[in-house]
Amino acid sequence: MAACMGVELPLDDRREGKVRISYRVAEGRRLIITTDRLSAFDRVVAGIPFKGQVLNQLAAWWFEQTSDLVANHLISVPDPNASIVREATPLPVEVVVRGYITGVTTTSLWHMYSSGQRTIYGHEFPDGLAKNSRLPAPIVTPTTKAAAGEHDVPITCDEVVTLGLVDPELWAKVQAVAIAVFTRGQRIAERAGLILADTKYEFGLAADGRLMLIDEMHTPDSSRFWVAESFVGRIAVGDEPESLDKEPIRRWLLDAGYRGDGEPPALPRVVVDETTARYIRAYETLTGYTFEPGRQPVSQRLQEIFP
Repeated sequence: MAACMGVELPLDDRREGKVRISYRVAEGRRLIITTDRLSAFDRVVAGIPFKGQVLNQLAAWWFEQTSDLVANHLISVPDPNASIVREATPLPVEVVVRGYITGVTTTSLWHMYSSGQRTIYGHEFPDGLAKNSRLPAPIVTPTTKAAAGEHDVPITCDEVVTLGLVDPELWAKVQAVAIAVFTRGQRIAERAGLILADTKYEFGLAADGRLMLIDEMHTPDSSRFWVAESFVGRIAVGDEPESLDKEPIRRWLLDAGYRGDGEPPALPRVVVDETTARYIRAYETLTGYTFEPGRQPVSQRLQEIFP
C-alpha cells in the first residue's frame, strides 16, 4: 500500500522501463514514478539529480497547455515525481516531429542528410541545407518502438500504414494532432525565449477508443530546446546553440566513442551537474515557477483519482 493525496493505494503489477516504474492502483489506473535515470541511444546512461521531479512536473504542465487539442492520460499529480494516469493501449510507433534539421544520432535528420541522403523518412530534402536550419514546416518522422536492448528503426509515414502498424484514418489523425501540439509547443517556447526544435510523442488508445497523448511531452528528455538568443548568428558559423536538453550528453558520449552498444562510460561529475542545471532551467523558463526539490508548484487540473 502507498499513500497518495491521503488515499491508500494498493500497488500491483509492477512494470519497469528505462526511466519509469509503474504500478496498477485500480482497474484502468496506474501510478507512474519518474526516476532520475537518463537514457540516450536507447540505453540508461546516467542518473541526474532531481530529473524525475522536473520531468514529472513539466510534463503535467504541458498536458494542461495542450488539453484542448487532444486528450491525455494524466489524472492527477499526487507527488513531485509521481502521476496517476489512465491505462491506454500504446500505438506501436513513436511519433517524432521535427522543425529543424539537426541532431547527432544515426536517426537524426542532420546525421542522415550530412551522410548524403536526400530522401529521409519519406521526405525530400534539397541540397545545400545548413546544420540546425529551420525547415519550411514541421514534419512527422516516425520510428518503430524498440524492444528492450534494441534500437528504434526509422520508417516513413506511408510504411506506418503499409506495414499494418496503424490504420490509415487513425494515422492521419495522429499526424494532424502531433503537428498541432508541436506548433502550440513552439509558440509557448518562443514566448519563453526558447526554440522547440523537435520532439517525440507517444500516443495510445483509451478503453473507449479515444486517441490520447501518453508518456511525457515537451521535456528535456523528449524534446530539443535551444536558447533563442544563442541561436542567432551561430547557425552561420556552424556552432551549436545553447541547449536545455540532453543533447550535450549525447555529444559527450559520441566524443567518448560510445554509440549505444554495451556499457556506457561514466559521465564526469561536471557533465552531470551541468545537465541537472539545464533541466531545472528548462522547467523554470517554461513554467515561470522556481524549482524546489520535494515541492510541486505546478497546478495541474486534478480529476477524480478513481472516476
